[in-house]
Amino acid sequence: MVGTGGPVATFSVWDYVVFAGTILGASGIGLFQAIRGRKESSNAEFLLGGRQMTAVPVAMSLTASFMSGITVIGTPAEAYRFGTAFWLFGFSYTIMSAITAEIFVPLFYRLGITSAYEYLELRFSRPIRIIGTSMYIVQTALYTGLVIYAPALALNQITGLDLWGVLVATGAVCILYCTLGGLKAVIWTDVLQMVIMLAGFVAVIARGAVLQGGLTKIWEDSDQGGRLEAFDFDPNPLKRHTFWTIVVGGSIMWVSIYSINQSQVQRYISCKTLGHAKMSLYVNMVGLWVTVSLAMFSGLTMYSIYKNCDPLTNGDIGTPDQLLPYLVMDILADFPGIPGLFVAAAYSGTLSTVSSSINALVAVTVEDFILPVCKNLTQRQTTWMNMGLSVFFGALCIGMAGVASLMGSILQAALSIFGMISGPLLGLYLSGMLFRTTNSVGGLVGMIIGLVLTLWVGIGGQIYPPTTDKTNPLSLSTIGCNSTMGQNFTTAAPWTSPVPTQPDIRPALADSWYSLSYVYLSLLGALTTIVSGLLVSMITGGCKQEKRNPDLFVKKSDLFCFSWCSKSEESEVKEKDLKDFNMGVANVSVKHADMMTTDVEKSTKL
Repeated sequence: MVGTGGPVATFSVWDYVVFAGTILGASGIGLFQAIRGRKESSNAEFLLGGRQMTAVPVAMSLTASFMSGITVIGTPAEAYRFGTAFWLFGFSYTIMSAITAEIFVPLFYRLGITSAYEYLELRFSRPIRIIGTSMYIVQTALYTGLVIYAPALALNQITGLDLWGVLVATGAVCILYCTLGGLKAVIWTDVLQMVIMLAGFVAVIARGAVLQGGLTKIWEDSDQGGRLEAFDFDPNPLKRHTFWTIVVGGSIMWVSIYSINQSQVQRYISCKTLGHAKMSLYVNMVGLWVTVSLAMFSGLTMYSIYKNCDPLTNGDIGTPDQLLPYLVMDILADFPGIPGLFVAAAYSGTLSTVSSSINALVAVTVEDFILPVCKNLTQRQTTWMNMGLSVFFGALCIGMAGVASLMGSILQAALSIFGMISGPLLGLYLSGMLFRTTNSVGGLVGMIIGLVLTLWVGIGGQIYPPTTDKTNPLSLSTIGCNSTMGQNFTTAAPWTSPVPTQPDIRPALADSWYSLSYVYLSLLGALTTIVSGLLVSMITGGCKQEKRNPDLFVKKSDLFCFSWCSKSEESEVKEKDLKDFNMGVANVSVKHADMMTTDVEKSTKL
């Protein structure tokens, strides 16, 4: 019986057919783009789609890039265990989209860059560009390996799919269409994968609503279970999720991901106009709203079904990552092919993230390391180099997935590092874009200080996880289970495998400094980098007026409101000039008429 615990069914033949069909479909898109663009094999075509992409497919690709399999599996589990506070990230997505579209996109688009880290050399120096690129490569390779491994592990234990077979297959498919089709293949494949991800959520919600007697019943169960209490206005920065941590810290975290991460920058600068590039961010914002809403409601559906028998506490599963796959096999096994659709949805998220990472890693390697040194490469050599690097980084990501399999509970720590690195990098960009005072010495020292500080807090928080009074897990029950094992598991982030157990001896910093909400790590790194960078710059001569290219800084005309006002002022001036011209013509006509009247009167008198 559904919702009462115990083993669940495994994959049927039709589930394998649907899953395999999705993989083949993704490969087919890559092959199609490779054949279609075989005569256009330039570096710009491979890395930027010839800068001819439009807003909607780019927006869907932006959404899919960071809605990975970890998100598909982890976000519903977050709603199930911690409630709907995570839904407040919708505000963060709005703020992030506006900042990225109005500040970063015009600047990058104006400079015509391919690698986001080209800006660091133009504004500061080549060594800083190399450091920034290196940080991105390490961070992305590690994160991508984890993105491959984490969903594979959870789904392997629920569906019976061979773990290493799926890992290698995932990497091989991404390598295939990234190598052959370039960015166009990645973007159009992301569009397909985004649709499949959303379809997987809809299937879970629809079936859950039928079993529970409607969406209203799911909402009522969630309310009674305390899952709908999203707004916590406590300003305490040590609490994991509050309104302030998510809206303030979350906005900066997502800005650091969308504004300077090569995977995202590479997409919106591939648009054919600045208008399309900006629009892609705003359409992406709506896509993020839809995705997080469906994911959260899937978690509420899961709570409604398991409110009296928590599979985690009952010992039916071992980690929170397995909650949604367990639910799918529990409620959808009677519909052949539908569980396969959900697995395809989770792996679509994985494929989209991996393919985006591979393409971005190739771009920064070529633009930041190879082309500045090897300037006389022919077009054919560049093409083969791009394809070879795609294979190399795909294999590297599969290798990192293998390393991740040995990490165990450090998976959460490695995922947090993604935010730790992006925060100081964002601070470096902002200090360069907004302050003419910041020089190369100040920027480098500020970034190092910010990175050391965020790594100190983040790693300390993984070794000494926050206590339950700061993470606030909600109550779960096993009174309706057929059998109770008495096991219990906890987690401290919305996307984890098992977390480390609490050490017996906790230092004084464990319940203060190390308990800082993980959402604030990017904000901490950015602010530290900006402030310390400005201070060092002032000490090292940054206040001296130097001639700098004005295109390297944010301009008032970049912002939508100012550009609209300036256009309005221009139109008003034109209208005034036209009105004055017309009045002048009218006055001349009147004078001419008066003169003609006077002449007639004189003639009459004569």
